[in-house]
Amino acid sequence: MAAHGAAIRSQLLLLGLSALGLLAAGAPQPPNIVLLLMDDMGWGDLGVYGEPSRETPNLDRMAIEGMLFPNFYSANPLCSPSRAALLTGRLPIRNGFYTSNAHARNAYTPQEIMGGIPNSEHLLPELLKKAGYTNKIVGKWHLGHRPQFHPLKHGFDEWFGSPNCHFGPYDNKVKPNIPVYRDWEMVGRFYEEFPINLKTGEANLTQVYLQEALEFIRTQHAKHSPFFLYWAIDATHAPVYASRPFLGTSRRGRYGDAVREIDDSVGKILSLLQNLGISQSTFVFFTSDNGAALISAPKEGGSNGPFLCGKQTTFEGGMREPAIAWWPGHIAAGQVSHQLGSIMDLFTTSLSLAGLKPPSDRVIDGLDLLPTMLQGHIMDRPIFYYRGNTLMAVTLGQYKAHFWTWTSSWEDFKKGIDFCPGQNVSGVTTHTQEEHMDLPLIFHLGRDPGERFPLSFASDEYQDALSRITQIVQQHQKSLIPGQPQLNVCNQAVMNWAPPGCEKLGKCLTPPESVPEKCSWSH
Repeated sequence: MAAHGAAIRSQLLLLGLSALGLLAAGAPQPPNIVLLLMDDMGWGDLGVYGEPSRETPNLDRMAIEGMLFPNFYSANPLCSPSRAALLTGRLPIRNGFYTSNAHARNAYTPQEIMGGIPNSEHLLPELLKKAGYTNKIVGKWHLGHRPQFHPLKHGFDEWFGSPNCHFGPYDNKVKPNIPVYRDWEMVGRFYEEFPINLKTGEANLTQVYLQEALEFIRTQHAKHSPFFLYWAIDATHAPVYASRPFLGTSRRGRYGDAVREIDDSVGKILSLLQNLGISQSTFVFFTSDNGAALISAPKEGGSNGPFLCGKQTTFEGGMREPAIAWWPGHIAAGQVSHQLGSIMDLFTTSLSLAGLKPPSDRVIDGLDLLPTMLQGHIMDRPIFYYRGNTLMAVTLGQYKAHFWTWTSSWEDFKKGIDFCPGQNVSGVTTHTQEEHMDLPLIFHLGRDPGERFPLSFASDEYQDALSRITQIVQQHQKSLIPGQPQLNVCNQAVMNWAPPGCEKLGKCLTPPESVPEKCSWSH
């Protein structure tokens, strides 16, 4: 035990000295970093979180050998803002991945949005290059599809994947199919060179993405240089898919087939790290971009366990994620941390692993979780839940306060758009935007993880929680400088290689005052 404690102190000292630039030339290189980001995978989809079919043996083993985070959150209940938050360490309201069109609106459509990650933002791979890392993204980028937003312009050295989701097929006239890239070159499109059978669910994409990851790891290991692999695959995003060996093998249907293939792929990645002898010099973290899309359930949506609602909402089911940290020889096996974690923490933690400090010229929302992972420290911090530019809720400790409640509009609900199927909680899962600024609905998430029983307004417990949360919200809003909203303006022709001008220009919800520069993706 004493030796283990000494090892931890030695590792923290090494990291501290590296961050200060005091390590001598020839000192051990920083660890490799592998971030495994799933798409719309729910908190309850893994056996280690209680999924009854127990079809994720490799991820369950990863948790047994590492640290499980049951209280880990995305930064937004939608794909692209959450991914922007991971790579910048900043809330979407700060980095611009939100819309100011209408109140509390989520925004991102696969082809039409013209915005993307601003040049003013410092992305994780850009910063890691300063420490000698080679960086690769495999899978979905989702931070803009015009040339200035390309991942190779924002710190990545390699890319295999797509700028968007695998929606489609489209007619290739009014709207083309989504392209797939290797670095700068378009190598095909979904449903064409990269087929997805919507009837059977068969697609080989996860296997392609797996081989891209394995080859990158082998190549970088041979070069003896640190690497950052961002494995952002999308098999669990509707329309869900799996390769032929996995189709029909799950008790959970097609969605379960996709999860089983992902689990198998994660097992192969971890096994390669061990076989190459670099598991102790590689930090691996597994999580999801937002909660399971219950709108696609039951056939193509996952499970959010005991939590309320799902993707698109700021209830727990929309933003609480599965999360596992794995770093043999450093993170003690079999640990469970109740630290409130955020996907933005992966930015700051990764920089700390590399011996780098976060940018000091802007607010960084992510925390360094190394003290939690290596020493078991619990840090007091809030979790902010946004939809669009609206602060919907805040969690502090065990208490969550809702300042606004809303699922989908009555109009959408009547069309079958339901983010909370089978989960009607009177006065909570509202189909109108309900304000609770003066008397927020407060839940104790330990006793009531399903957000079904708000505390009595008259109770001392409510008043004490309200006082502490109000102070946090006031501090947050006082210092908040929103970024330029990137998700306001749409253009139906934006994905065409040679769009016929901008006469097809459309608007997202409300007319913009001006239109960003060019409508073409070509470069």
